[in-house]
Amino acid sequence: MTPSSSSAQNVFATTRWSLVQAAGGGDSAAARAALETLCQNYWAPIYAFVRRFGHRPEDAEDLTQEFFQRLLERNYPGKADPRKGRFRTFLLIALNHFLLDQRARQNAQKRGGGKALISFDSATEEERLALEPLDELTPEAIFERRWAGSILGEAEHRLRVEFEAGGQAPEWQVLQHFLPGEQGSLNYADAAARLGMTENTFKSKVHRMRQRHRELVHATVAETVATPAEVEAELRHLIALLAG
Repeated sequence: MTPSSSSAQNVFATTRWSLVQAAGGGDSAAARAALETLCQNYWAPIYAFVRRFGHRPEDAEDLTQEFFQRLLERNYPGKADPRKGRFRTFLLIALNHFLLDQRARQNAQKRGGGKALISFDSATEEERLALEPLDELTPEAIFERRWAGSILGEAEHRLRVEFEAGGQAPEWQVLQHFLPGEQGSLNYADAAARLGMTENTFKSKVHRMRQRHRELVHATVAETVATPAEVEAELRHLIALLAG
């Protein structure tokens, strides 16, 4: 899962930390766009944390929206420092402070009246949470698991976009069943037949797809840390989280 050192360095030309810094650039359109991208990437871990913190689904959705709104209003991204650790750690500390502040102020009646900063599917997230062992996982552990899922989801999204941009959408519809962790019902012979190719040719395509997927996971992880030296440690942490 380790690309060449030159490609690893190139990843850091446009890191998620640069996106964080752009989001902290004030009330400009670029800053808002950057913040919205961050919100979309992190809403699932944050929503899951808020739910495990003890809030009902409807309150957790409002609190998640309000937290992101506070990120913008108080310029939290502008205060983040990549030299002091990973962005998700910074975000988790800010979220803890936010929820404790909300609990102390008991201002639940103020929620729900503002404009939603992002849109997300809380029903789908509730289905995922229902599968988690309630007595075993802390809010922090839930946040970490959702972060790992978001990394894989982002890598898969980028892979799909690449296939579609290359005019290979039909291939992607079949190949995606052979991504790591997928429990698809297709076997190699049936999948190859669907695409009108030999089984060996299809297996080669699966191999190349999985290799590209690993590269994209690496690139996505790299965007969450400050230096290339931290990537391998994060990948090991990601694998441990997914192994459960």
